[in-house]
Amino acid sequence: MSLSPLSAAPDKNDLILTHVYIAPYIRRTPVLTSGSLNRLAGAQLYFKCENFQKIGAFKMRGGASAALRLTEEERRRGLATHSSGNHAQAVARAARLFGAPAYIVMPDNAPKPKIDATRSYGAEIIFCAPTPEDREATLADVVRKTGATFIHPYNDWNVIAGQATAAKELIEDTDSPLDFIIPPVGGGGLLSGTALAVRYFSPYTRTIGAEPLAVDDARRSLHNGTIEKNLTTNTIADGLRTPLGEKTFSIIQQQVEDILTVDEEAIVEAMKLTYERLKIVIEPSCALPLAVVLANPQLFHNQKIGLILTGGNVDLNKLPF
Repeated sequence: MSLSPLSAAPDKNDLILTHVYIAPYIRRTPVLTSGSLNRLAGAQLYFKCENFQKIGAFKMRGGASAALRLTEEERRRGLATHSSGNHAQAVARAARLFGAPAYIVMPDNAPKPKIDATRSYGAEIIFCAPTPEDREATLADVVRKTGATFIHPYNDWNVIAGQATAAKELIEDTDSPLDFIIPPVGGGGLLSGTALAVRYFSPYTRTIGAEPLAVDDARRSLHNGTIEKNLTTNTIADGLRTPLGEKTFSIIQQQVEDILTVDEEAIVEAMKLTYERLKIVIEPSCALPLAVVLANPQLFHNQKIGLILTGGNVDLNKLPF
């Protein structure tokens, strides 16, 4: 069997096959629990620790899935993307694994640890202004000059299939069925992949997204039935500043029950609690699922909840607490 490019939303067999093929390139990350956090939340919490993933984030799953589906000629010409950091590292590492060049467009305000890590995988970094329009224009110029294949950070069926494997593992590694799985949502690759994994492998589980109130475009999009945008990207959760894509939105519309928001103070408090109680390093974006649970005690009381901690690539010199 081979791993063929996907032309539509992945089905159950696509997710199973993707998981088998990317297994040599990723880590099956642990699921942690905390009695003190369970008591605080009034629920049973299961933390899927993608901060322990290769490149320090779940994005390696989607990057490997997309790279494996390229032809030898496409890999020879190189891989390209735009990203503030974690997807950049995933594409850069995937390119190195397959002996391909990598061209990464990054906003000039991307966190330094993510820039340094991306460069360490041998990628050529091209900086741009921190707006979606500048990212896309710079990326188009890079692709025109190099002939490299663009691997979208989230709006790509192949990437979505890879991201779905995090929730698939969480479902498999939890001792009994979960009532909820909650990932954070930015562009929607992880949320849409999670929703598909829930549909195929745990249909009685409910999928809810977690989003910063300051950039609540995904929540508004789900409620209004059309893709919304933000007027600002002013949130500490730098991984969640991007708008949804049409592919991710099509899945989220059908499979996600709701998207809940929390303010910046709640994000920082949940991040601090994770450091204190789980004794692990996470990015601000990872704190959203816990923050949402703590902000909605009636909804989640006595429930079994899977929370996806998306990454740990944080600048330790700039912690918000």
